[in-house]
Amino acid sequence: MNKHYELIVFDWDGTLIDSQARIVNCMRAAIEDLQLPARTHAQMSNVIGLGLKEALSTLYPEGDDPIYDSLVERYRHHFLFQDETPSALFDGVADMLESLASRGHYLAIATGKGRVGLDKALDETGLGGHFHVTRCADETRSKPHPQMLEEIMDFVGVTPQDTLMVGDTEYDMQMANHARAAALAVSYGVHDKARLLACNPLHCVDDVAAMRAWLDSDTRQQKEAG
Repeated sequence: MNKHYELIVFDWDGTLIDSQARIVNCMRAAIEDLQLPARTHAQMSNVIGLGLKEALSTLYPEGDDPIYDSLVERYRHHFLFQDETPSALFDGVADMLESLASRGHYLAIATGKGRVGLDKALDETGLGGHFHVTRCADETRSKPHPQMLEEIMDFVGVTPQDTLMVGDTEYDMQMANHARAAALAVSYGVHDKARLLACNPLHCVDDVAAMRAWLDSDTRQQKEAG
């Protein structure tokens, strides 16, 4: 790492946990419930990372608030109560977070999930105790707007210059850019490496082991993505 970042903020879906299949399945089920025109797997995957209402309005720009509200309700029903698609932490995530916490970093989550969904996931994975603060898209503005990240920085009293955002989508990278914070991209999630690199992160890693190595290397002088 090219400097010691006091605050490290992680995206959740696609960065710490492999949840893409479950999210897409729940979107598809909600769409079928309302008998809306089908969307492809690629279209649904592309909007992961946005707030749920923003994601669904991107899929159906011709819709209106009642349609979006109904989609949100049906999605949450499937995600919280019906769908049983496995969502596992990526290998090495728990150990990495423990290592970072032991070194004195503030750790946080900035996610497009809703509060109920994130709290459920944190409880199921046992990771809740690692994070000083979490922010969800139904509590503030959706990525790529910087408000979510700015609220986290304000909460812990850390400047953008001492903050690193880690995520798997261009929405994470753009949010960091808008907030004047540094960004680390991960290529194993939703958006491909070329799309992430176009947002000028400090670096892009291909798995959790590489992310941990980069985060652990305080003396590394990596200033360009590659």
